[in-house]
Amino acid sequence: MKAGRLRNGKVELEELEPPTAGAGEVTVDLAACGVCGTDLEKLRGNYASAGKIGHEPVGRIRSVGDGVAGPAVGTRVFVHHHVPCYACEVCQRGDLTFCPNYAATNIEPGGFAESFRVPAVNVRSGAVLALPHSVSWEAGALLEPAGCALTALRRCGFRPGDSLFVIGLGPVGLLYARVARASGAGWIGGAELSEIRRAASVRGGVDTVVDPREPGAMEAAVRSGTRGNGVDVSVVATGSPEAIGRGAMLARRGGTLNLFGLPEKGSHLPVDLQELYLRGVRVMPTYATTERDLADVLSLLGSRRLLVDDLVSHRIPLERLGEAFEVAGRPQEALKVVVTGPAWAPGR
Repeated sequence: MKAGRLRNGKVELEELEPPTAGAGEVTVDLAACGVCGTDLEKLRGNYASAGKIGHEPVGRIRSVGDGVAGPAVGTRVFVHHHVPCYACEVCQRGDLTFCPNYAATNIEPGGFAESFRVPAVNVRSGAVLALPHSVSWEAGALLEPAGCALTALRRCGFRPGDSLFVIGLGPVGLLYARVARASGAGWIGGAELSEIRRAASVRGGVDTVVDPREPGAMEAAVRSGTRGNGVDVSVVATGSPEAIGRGAMLARRGGTLNLFGLPEKGSHLPVDLQELYLRGVRVMPTYATTERDLADVLSLLGSRRLLVDDLVSHRIPLERLGEAFEVAGRPQEALKVVVTGPAWAPGR
């Protein structure tokens, strides 16, 4: 079978034997897997990786190992690649995505493969979620980044009626805004360089969208949308230090700056820390998602309270994986790019 991985700074396809399901495991035939910004960062060398890529996969159960009560062969599923141990002190305090063992769990050989194996620990932890008929392959492939947004909102103490501003309305920033809207957000503003992404944010219910290159546009939008108070949650869905610095000044007194994008290695917080101190702004980095939050987002998708299918702009077969990465890296023409596999069929 074909499987994608990073090697020597390039995305390559290699031929592997199809995986088999051991005790407690399942294997899945790929239908679709989104190209994440993290995958692009790995390609750039800005994220630690052993070459494994693809962590937003949906597909059909191919085989089930001994001791697995469900789901059955043929079931449409989403698979979460990482799970916490639930036993360590970090987990016991509720910081599940920062569990030392979280990143040690993963699907094999990754989500960009015609078939992949789900380890027993992932199966036991509820990381294999059956997709209802109302959830398309496209929506299922956006479940993981949407889950990251819900996890971030909860860690930031979000409450219905809160105001937000999202800097960077790429695929994950767009999802953040839509999850916030579905969760009862009050006013939502955003800033994005790409015209097609600004248009997608308006479709998704963002109240005010500006081009961050316009001097003072973000600050003016926040003043107007919050009666001069600043937003409850200022979300920086990009790793740009400049964006982080500007985002810090959009939060209200006692508000939260959510670092949602991956900063460059070695970058520093370009903020007057005394200013943050005196205004009581919390700085909250958030990373990844949990099975509970994924299940809650799946409920939003299944009930159609969260609509995301229109965010998939490109569907590219696994055989053209390199092209998929190239297109995903062109924000002026792409929203979300998904890579399709042997179980793919349009819609469901």
